[in-house]
Amino acid sequence: APAPPPARHLFSSPAEVEALRGNLLAWYDRCKRDLPWRALVRADIGKRRPALLPAVWVSEIMLQQTQVATVIHYYNRWMQKWPTLQALAEASLEEVNELWAGLGYYSRGKRLQEAARKVVTELAGQMPRTAEELQKLLPGVGRYTAGAIASISYGQATGVVDGNVIRVLCRLRCIGADSSSPAVIDWLWDLANALVDRSRPGDFNQALMELGATVCVPKAPLCRECPVKQHCQAWRRKLFGKPPAVPDVEDCGKRVGDCPLCPPATEPWDSSLGVTNFPRKAAKKPPRAMRTATCVLERRGCHGAPEYLIVQRPSSGLLAGLWEFPSLPLAQDLQEEKEREELADHLQAWMGQPVAAKGLRFIGEVIHIFSHIHQTYVVYSLHIDGDVTLDPALSPSRWVTEDEFRASAVSTAMKKV
Repeated sequence: APAPPPARHLFSSPAEVEALRGNLLAWYDRCKRDLPWRALVRADIGKRRPALLPAVWVSEIMLQQTQVATVIHYYNRWMQKWPTLQALAEASLEEVNELWAGLGYYSRGKRLQEAARKVVTELAGQMPRTAEELQKLLPGVGRYTAGAIASISYGQATGVVDGNVIRVLCRLRCIGADSSSPAVIDWLWDLANALVDRSRPGDFNQALMELGATVCVPKAPLCRECPVKQHCQAWRRKLFGKPPAVPDVEDCGKRVGDCPLCPPATEPWDSSLGVTNFPRKAAKKPPRAMRTATCVLERRGCHGAPEYLIVQRPSSGLLAGLWEFPSLPLAQDLQEEKEREELADHLQAWMGQPVAAKGLRFIGEVIHIFSHIHQTYVVYSLHIDGDVTLDPALSPSRWVTEDEFRASAVSTAMKKV
């Protein structure tokens, strides 16, 4: 059997837990941000109208890997266009991609729509009401999103663990082991489920996330404004310094390096960092470098305005289903002359006629950073005279004006191009 959790990483008593809940909720009631999805949740509390598209669900999917300030605009447009589960289920993937364009991580929108279709067609329009059922039945809904929907929308007393909650809990209990490791994540979930307020679970979870987003931030946290600083082990450590006993784990009753939640012995407390000693994560792998040749093919349209060829990406993988200028991944360290030749051969397949590599005009390079890819687009242009018959056997393609291009489901990277 696993060893009992070290006392240092637990809360001392039920009374301390109750005090933390009360302090955090009182602060949240005074200081919470006025966010559009919170207003919808307040308006719907007690009504539980099954036809409505759950506001928390949409907002939580959009907030994955994206900041609140960016999400608000997309969220408002989405809910205005598809206020009900039925409306979203009936939308096309093209429409979903167009509205999502620029928000990044495009598979999120696709899975959100797939889940709405499943609720309408297989679950008789009834959203699952528990975290367990939400995670089991809906594509794109993981443990965190399920807990957020169940607690905020349906009042289930279940905790949540996202990046903000990880930071708050690690500081509250001086958890200094790698916060991305499965063992630490499981411990944090147990802690979140133990702390969540039984009478106001949704508000408590939002308060915990709000605290991490606005006060207990990664750098330069506002500790003096924190409503639960008296419960924070990292804050106490910062105020009173390191205890006389050398090991970080003297409170754990274990030898240095034995506690699965304390920092490793090779990474002791750094007094210059204060509470930002926590949490600790394993070093991220650097993004891999990729180069892609992209050509903006231009022709004169029937009304005299320029038109540009865009093609659709595959339905899976990076930027699935989005539209882009004809593009070709390149090997690293390829000479410019060879780049032109490979791109010309690629364009010839689209146009059905020879393309001279020397006719491609080099425009410049565009750098776009994905979460795991450092992408460089090598941009060329080519003006075409006369009609071009596109091969229907290839990926979907179409000619668009500049306005039509900007209204299409194109990525931020292509807008840069």
